[in-house]
Amino acid sequence: MTRLAPGATALRAGTVLVAHPSAELYGSDRMLLESVRGLLDSGARVAVALPCDGPLSPALRDLGADVTICRSPVLRKSALTPRGFAAFLAATVGGLADGWRLITRVRPNRIYVSTLTVPLWIALAKVRRIGVLCHVHEGEASASAAVRAAIAAPLLFADEVVANSRFSVGVIAGSFPSLGRRASVIYNGVPGPDSRQQARQALDTPLRIAYVGRLSPRKGVDVAVEALSILHRHGVPARLDLMGTVFTGYEWYEKELRDEVRLLGLEPWVRFHGFVPSVWQHVESSDVVVVPSRADEPFGNTAVEAILCGRPVIASATSGLLEATAGYRASRTVPAGDAEALADCLIEMASNWHYMRSAAWKDVALAEERHSPATYRRRVVDAVLSLRPRAWAADRSQEPVLAGGRP
Repeated sequence: MTRLAPGATALRAGTVLVAHPSAELYGSDRMLLESVRGLLDSGARVAVALPCDGPLSPALRDLGADVTICRSPVLRKSALTPRGFAAFLAATVGGLADGWRLITRVRPNRIYVSTLTVPLWIALAKVRRIGVLCHVHEGEASASAAVRAAIAAPLLFADEVVANSRFSVGVIAGSFPSLGRRASVIYNGVPGPDSRQQARQALDTPLRIAYVGRLSPRKGVDVAVEALSILHRHGVPARLDLMGTVFTGYEWYEKELRDEVRLLGLEPWVRFHGFVPSVWQHVESSDVVVVPSRADEPFGNTAVEAILCGRPVIASATSGLLEATAGYRASRTVPAGDAEALADCLIEMASNWHYMRSAAWKDVALAEERHSPATYRRRVVDAVLSLRPRAWAADRSQEPVLAGGRP
């Protein structure tokens, strides 16, 4: 990756078209905001293509980016079903048309594709002879070799590849070793709270456990509910706060969760908060944050957010979560899907609370150093601007025009 000379960034920024697969405000969405902020600060014009509208849209516009709703096929497991595959093909046809028109209107000098799940943009970039970077936020080593290869294959056509963890690089390298040799790791830049308060001195009321993220089977939210039930059976009073919503089509899982809570008699002890734009108040009011994922995680933003807030964290001992929690005094890992182990770890933390709250407070400085948003933004900008810029017509009539009419 070529590092730009001082002062060259603003001169070479031009227009960057950014493609992203969702319009929500979860982990990869928040990282997109940081990437766009960095590109705008570099002097670039930034146009963002989203497949739908959502809370991410106004957040991007507030930064100064142009946002266009543009059909785009998003790779999800549902595409493996007959109905899902038909919908994926239809989105591909529509996405080709929308994407082609957007490129013609915006005339980007470079394209930044956020995540592996929108590969159509890599194809469009190559056909239109525009340098393209793909930022990998995925890594599922447990998928079949054929599925992993199919997902990673579009990266062979990207000019630059960056990933959010060594684990993610290892997954794509398992399919194509050449990708592992040329991919760079940029750890997520995770903004901490504006202010923080150390965890309470004594657990004189029930243990407060927090979960932040998608409500989905792969995230293991039901494991956290089962662990809470085990705590109560052992006479350890505790409550669980769930911050997050389901993907469209997974409403059945939230219903199952609520049914399980009711059947276990935990209704007074479990609260469903839904989506919350800012998690800090909820994390700060908790004692321990759990990340009980069953499936591979490319990284663990939620775990890092807990550490930045000065709270102990328990995560599944798998994939990128091991990378995200390594080296912190107040982080622990347990086998994925093991509610008994999670409950035992919660009991251990509560039993050693004086040490855990003190250790978590000391961990904040290390997390701030590792996941500085400013460092993340600088490295993303360097990666994007290392792409050879596509030159468009020089006269003003051919300058990029964004949706608001600005050149």
